[in-house]
Amino acid sequence: MTPPMRAVVYYRYGGPEVLEPAELAEPKLGPDSVLVRTRAAGVNPVDWKLRSGYLDTLIETHFPVVPGWDLAGVVERVGPDVTEYAPGDEVIGYVREDHVQRGTHAELVAAPVRTLARKPAGCSWAQAAGLPLAGLTAYQALGRGLGLAEGETLLVHAAAGGVGSLAVQIARARGARVIGTAGPANHDFLRGLGAEPVAYGEGLAERVRELAPGGVDAVLDSVGGETLEDSAGLLAASGRLVSIADPGVNGMGGRYVFVRPDTADLTALGALVDEGKLTVEVAATFPLERTADAQALSAEGHTRGKIVVELG
Repeated sequence: MTPPMRAVVYYRYGGPEVLEPAELAEPKLGPDSVLVRTRAAGVNPVDWKLRSGYLDTLIETHFPVVPGWDLAGVVERVGPDVTEYAPGDEVIGYVREDHVQRGTHAELVAAPVRTLARKPAGCSWAQAAGLPLAGLTAYQALGRGLGLAEGETLLVHAAAGGVGSLAVQIARARGARVIGTAGPANHDFLRGLGAEPVAYGEGLAERVRELAPGGVDAVLDSVGGETLEDSAGLLAASGRLVSIADPGVNGMGGRYVFVRPDTADLTALGALVDEGKLTVEVAATFPLERTADAQALSAEGHTRGKIVVELG
């Protein structure tokens, strides 16, 4: 009989207080999955939104739930149909299934190969764990969402956040000019990433127009609501608009993007890391037992970069 593994779970929707440590049985391994020993797991806004029940009408939930979709760890065992990986391989993953139950905030995770890629050599475990969801969101929004091309001007909202800071770097690697909205305390950080910062608040549209009088070619919105509505007026005649926060963008002639697991995209992100073109800013790390604190910090919405839970 295998010993139990450490995990964090919740048995009902609610605030951070519903999260509790647990000892669970080792997950069963499907034919096209690998068993990964988790070294670190990213924390994302979707984690506390799922825990709060906000996405109950969108994604089926089976309690108890182990939270988390981001993963960085070492392969322990592979399923009988897996040829892509072997025990000892270091991997990262956006381990999202079509229902919510088996997350990544656990010592062992059974991850389908379609959700994994090899860990970039040029980053720590914490940085690797912060890359998958946010990095794929940015990469797919700029690619299949906006078709961003070299020489174009991109406006990124919340550019110092987890998705925004990666989007800035990916866009710069594509040869685009980037204007990023952020609080004044993060302006030097954005300049270091290659973006031209503008402050939030009243007069934002005018400040963007001063930098791009003819309008911007593309906007990546991660705020929604009024920010999204104002963004439409900042586009050039052929400009494109994508939101990762507000499906209402579809009614404005833009496109809503919900990130998908994709090995090829995740591999491309890893290559950018190893080429020195992409860095994951880690804002804070927590031990597994403090997952509730990590989610509470995420819910505040003011973190620069990524929050990560470390397991060893």
